[in-house]
Amino acid sequence: MTEKLTLNPSLYAEATPAGAYFAVAAPVQDTARRLLVQILREGARAPLTEERLATWVGAEGKGQALQLLYRLQRLDFVQGSEAPKVLPEDNLETMLPEILARLSDSGRALLADDNGFYVACAGFRHESAEEIAALAGDILGLSSRHALLLKNNLNISSSAWAISDPAGRSELGFFPLYLGKQSFVLILGGAPQLQSDDFVMLIQALIHRYS
Repeated sequence: MTEKLTLNPSLYAEATPAGAYFAVAAPVQDTARRLLVQILREGARAPLTEERLATWVGAEGKGQALQLLYRLQRLDFVQGSEAPKVLPEDNLETMLPEILARLSDSGRALLADDNGFYVACAGFRHESAEEIAALAGDILGLSSRHALLLKNNLNISSSAWAISDPAGRSELGFFPLYLGKQSFVLILGGAPQLQSDDFVMLIQALIHRYS
């Protein structure tokens, strides 16, 4: 006998750092990624109901939507929260440098667009940031051109690239982020610190602006 799936009417749906990364880590938006984007965009507005969930998923019947939500929960991409995390009221340009600085153990990070220009920066000098952003644009194109090789032939699902030291530690990491028609690259100097609320906040802010 199949267990009936239900929602707790007092909980808000919230994406975990892993879920936020999965939502924007690929240019193709499947149903799971679209649901995660909706949770990142609107999850803090009200507790999740079956009706809202079905609207977000667009599935035939609430049962399919619930099955997808629980699958994402088992993957640790989604969790329930009694108190939603609301984005600060500061504008994106004001928020980004402080958030970016906390995403690297060295405090060095920048966000570049798909044209090779940096949107925000922390810890890098202006001249270096310009050159790194241009490099990120080239890497985004390289990743796109060789996507079939990496995914289909080598079975590498990640789209991130890194320049590492001889011990394999990342010295400069490049993380493509896809938000609708707009693409970015998150560049981190040193060890990434992406398992944090700051990373979720970054993705939420970008989704509110660009997706």
